Amino acid sequence: MIMKKCLLLGNGGREAVLAEQIAKGFELYAILPYANPSVVEQVEKSNGKYLIGDPFDKELVKKFVQEENIGACVVSQDNLLQEGLIDLAKELGMQTFGPTSQGAKVEWSKSYALDIVEKLAPEMIIKNESITTLEKLEEVMENYEDDSFVVKPEGLTGGKGVKVGGIHFKGKQEGFEYAKSCLKSDGKVIVQDKVEGREFTVMALTDGKNIVVTPTTFDYPYRFDEDKGPGTGGMGCLSFENGLLPFLEQKDIEVCSKLIQDTIQYVNKDSLEFTGVIYGGFFKCKQGIKFIEFNARFGDPEAINVLNSLETPFIEVMENIWKQELSTENCKFKNNYTFTVYVVSPDYAIKKSEPLEFTLNTKAILEKGAKIYFASTKPVSGNRYMSVGTSRLFAIHTSGNTLEEAKQKAYDAMKNNIDSQLDYRKDIGEIYEH
Repeated sequence: MIMKKCLLLGNGGREAVLAEQIAKGFELYAILPYANPSVVEQVEKSNGKYLIGDPFDKELVKKFVQEENIGACVVSQDNLLQEGLIDLAKELGMQTFGPTSQGAKVEWSKSYALDIVEKLAPEMIIKNESITTLEKLEEVMENYEDDSFVVKPEGLTGGKGVKVGGIHFKGKQEGFEYAKSCLKSDGKVIVQDKVEGREFTVMALTDGKNIVVTPTTFDYPYRFDEDKGPGTGGMGCLSFENGLLPFLEQKDIEVCSKLIQDTIQYVNKDSLEFTGVIYGGFFKCKQGIKFIEFNARFGDPEAINVLNSLETPFIEVMENIWKQELSTENCKFKNNYTFTVYVVSPDYAIKKSEPLEFTLNTKAILEKGAKIYFASTKPVSGNRYMSVGTSRLFAIHTSGNTLEEAKQKAYDAMKNNIDSQLDYRKDIGEIYEH
């Protein structure tokens, strides 16, 4: 029996697009820490219900599910997955989209993911050391003459914790100090050789047995134009109509897909721990494809591009996942270009800022053929909004028959319709060498 009520946990731009997709065929329910305008709109449109509360509060979630008789649950936020909200949903007898805490360990423990890839595809591993003592860290540092290494925290960092020598830190000593701080906070840190190559991600939907690879997206993780400034959760994203990127070939995707398929099989070998979305970060190097990391959920903003590329309704994809019948025949994508730009406060990723009130002409943006997905924003009144926390405010999304068309549509929609105190990258659509 198809469940008619679906609970969505999480509150970013990724959840905004998930809410839009889920509400096309289900009554949408949500527990939100604040009234994300995109999620609230979709809840109300679908005749569902939302609570303002803590989605990490398992007793609150349990009570809401039981009182409203909700039959399905979607979670695609890293720390909610780590905390076992899918485990709770399974205990309550719900149909679920997302891995259990054990399944999501491929993301929240980088050393665990590296151990899996070392077993399954050792040729894809970049030389690294998993370090648990200061003495070992000092010993590893002696192997480097300069800052040609990468420091990776063991746990979740919201896409902002990995630091690359020569980009995020200058000089061996600065890298050592950062690694030391990660070791102190997590009890473990990974130091990896820096390699030359083109970075890309391969994302796949999975029912725990089968996978369907989505169009490949290109992310803009740096805060400022020309890939300058600190790393962020992502300032923009695009995809091409053939599902590839200009520097990739189909055989590159096949190498990555095999690793993803084998990893799902490995993680699920004893019980079904992983359904939903898995994506890998990779480098294309002269020596072949190299593995960076796994994520156990949709990327943000990548989810906005991918879900807007779906030809098959997402609710059907969910149902095929629940039946373990997912295939390329029942999960199809359009041949179009997609384009997303994130709008942020001027202090985003630079320093902590006070709550910011701003104006947004949503009507004019929508009339220009663009979509708006709110993230760390709550409504004030009319076209006035306020930032919540320190993350990204909202995303503007378009699609088109050419990249230039999609890009022009997005930036035209933003022109004169976004508060001048806000900031965004003006160069999404250009592909850099980093």
